[in-house]
Amino acid sequence: MNLTIKDIAQMANVSPGTVSKVINNYDGISEKTRKKVLDIIHQCGFEPSFSARSLATKKSNLIGLIYAGRINVDMTHPYFNEIISSFKKNMGLLGYDILMFSNEKFNTDNGSYLARCRHFNVDGCLIIAGEEVEESTYELAKEGMPCIGIDIELKGPKASYIMTDNVGLSKKVVEYLYLHAIKKVGFIAGKFDSPVSTYRKQGFLEAMNQFGLEVCEDWIQYGDFHEESGYMAMKKILQSKELPEAIFATSDMMALGALQAIKEAGLNCPQDIRLIGCDDIAACRYSSPKLTTVKQDKEKFGKLSAYMLDDLINDRSQLQPVFIDSELIIRESC
Repeated sequence: MNLTIKDIAQMANVSPGTVSKVINNYDGISEKTRKKVLDIIHQCGFEPSFSARSLATKKSNLIGLIYAGRINVDMTHPYFNEIISSFKKNMGLLGYDILMFSNEKFNTDNGSYLARCRHFNVDGCLIIAGEEVEESTYELAKEGMPCIGIDIELKGPKASYIMTDNVGLSKKVVEYLYLHAIKKVGFIAGKFDSPVSTYRKQGFLEAMNQFGLEVCEDWIQYGDFHEESGYMAMKKILQSKELPEAIFATSDMMALGALQAIKEAGLNCPQDIRLIGCDDIAACRYSSPKLTTVKQDKEKFGKLSAYMLDDLINDRSQLQPVFIDSELIIRESC
C-alpha cells in the first residue's frame, strides 16, 4: 500500500504539517511527538516522495546542466567531460542530483531555460559555454537563478563564473618560445567572436609585442576548437610563402588536427614545425609526437563550480568571478 503524509498524520494523530517537519528535521517539535511519528514511519516502511520533500523544504536538490549555444560542445568534448565529471562527483557529495537540459526549444516557452528551470524546480544551474549563446542563457542569471558559468561571463544577483586566465595562458606560451629562441610563431584560434578565443588572441598579441616579435597575419587562423578546424587552419598556414617555426593552437583537438596536416605536407614535428596545444586532454599523451600543451586544472574547475554553486543556492555569499592559472606541460612536439 502506498501511504501518504496524510495517512501517517492520521495514524500518529497529528497534522500533516507536523509529519512534514519531522521528515525534514525541523525544530519546534517535541521529542515525544517526533519519536511517535518516526516510529510509525519506520514500522510502515514509509518513504516520502520527492515532490513532498521538495514542497516542504522549497528545495529540490536538483541542479540543471546546460550546454549553452546554438553551436555547443555537448558531451563529446574531452576537456569539458573532465570538468563535468569532477562537478558531478562534488555535487553528489553535497547532496544534489543533476538534470541535463537540451537546447532544443519547448513549444510552449520558445526555448526559455528559465521556464524549464522553474518547471523542474531546480535549485541552480551550471552553464557550459558554447558558441552563439542564446539570450535565454543570460536571462537565467539576470532573473536571480543561482548560476555558475564555465568560460561564459554571467552577471546577476546570484551568478558568477569560472574561467582560465586566458590572456596569461597565451603569454606563457609565447614567453616559453621566446626563451628557446623561437621567434616566428603562428596562432590557431577558436571562433572569431568567442570570448575565450578573444582573450587568448589578446594574450598572444600582447606577448609578441612585448618581446618585439613580428606578427604574420597569414599565420593567424581560426577554427572551432575541434580537430577538423585545426587541420584546415594548418593547411592554410602551410600555403604561406614562409613557414613559422612554431604553432600555438588554442585547443588540443585543433592541435591534433594541425599535426595531421603537418605530417601530410611531408614535414616533421618538431624538427620542421613545433606545436603547442591547450587543455591537456588524455590524447596528448598518446599522439606521435606526444603533444606539448597548456594544462588547465579540470578537477579544480569542477570542484570550485560545485562549491560556489552550493554557496549561491544557500545564500552564503555573493561571489566574484574566479580566474584559474594554467601550467605549461612540455612533451615531444615542442
